[in-house]
Amino acid sequence: MTTLVTGATGTVGRRVVEQLLERGEHVRALTRDPARAELPAGVEVVRGDLEDPASLESALDGVTGLHLITFGGALFAPLETGEEILALARKAGVRRVTVLNGGGETPMEAAVRASGLAWTVVMPVEFMANALEWAPGVKAESVVREPFVGRLSAMVHEADIGAVAAVALTEDGHGGQVYLITGPQALTVGDKVAAVAAARGADIELVGLTEEQALESWRANGMPEDVIGFLIGVYRDTPPEGRTVTDTVRKVTGRPARTFAQWADEHAEHFRAGA
Repeated sequence: MTTLVTGATGTVGRRVVEQLLERGEHVRALTRDPARAELPAGVEVVRGDLEDPASLESALDGVTGLHLITFGGALFAPLETGEEILALARKAGVRRVTVLNGGGETPMEAAVRASGLAWTVVMPVEFMANALEWAPGVKAESVVREPFVGRLSAMVHEADIGAVAAVALTEDGHGGQVYLITGPQALTVGDKVAAVAAARGADIELVGLTEEQALESWRANGMPEDVIGFLIGVYRDTPPEGRTVTDTVRKVTGRPARTFAQWADEHAEHFRAGA
C-alpha cells in the first residue's frame, strides 16, 4: 500500500512522512520541486502541485491513503481545487484521507468532509517549532522579546501531529473524526524560555513587550497586517482549545505526547551562539 503526502516539505508534512516510514509504510511525497525536497531515503518523491489537480493523477496511482493541506502556492492562499482532487482520489481507489486544518473553514477541508471517503481532520494547536523564531535573538543576545508573556499555550510537537495523521492514514476506525491535538502541558512564554535555556545550557533573558511595542516590531520586520491581527487576537485572548490539554495523542497513537522540554533538547543547537 502507498500513502501520498502533499505538503511533504512543510513543517508538519515532513513529520507525516517520517512517522509513516517508522510504521513501515511506502511513502510517496508530492512537491513542486523534487530536487529541493531533501526527504529521507526510501521516500518516493514526485512532482505535483495542488493548484493543478491534473498533476496529481499519476501521483495517485496505487495510493490508499492521502494527506492533504488546505493552502498552496507562494502566497499560501486557500486551495480551491479540493473537489477535483478528491474526485481523482476516489477514481484512484484512495480509502483514507487526512487533512491538516488551516485554522478555520476552508474549501479543501469542506471537500474532504464531503468526499465520501474515510476522512480525518487533523487540528493541531500552536506548533512547538514556532519557538524557532526566537533563535536569532537568542544566539545573538541571549534574549527573547515577546508580548503577553503570561499567556498559556498547550503547544504540540510536530512529530505528534505526524504520528496522529499516520495512524489515521493506515488504520481503520478514524473516519469522520476531528482530532484536536495538543502537547501534554499548558505553558507560559516564560516556561518555554526556561526550557530552551536549559537545553542550550545558558541563560536567556525574557523581555516582555507591550502590545504597541509588539506591533511596531512586527511591522518593522514586514509582517503582513492580517498575520499581525491574527497573532494579537490569539495572544491577547487565547481560545480555550489553544490552552487546554487533550489526550488525543495517547488515545490515537498509544503513547504520551512529547513535551516542550523534549523539543527543546532536540533543537538546542539552533539556540547556541556560533552554531
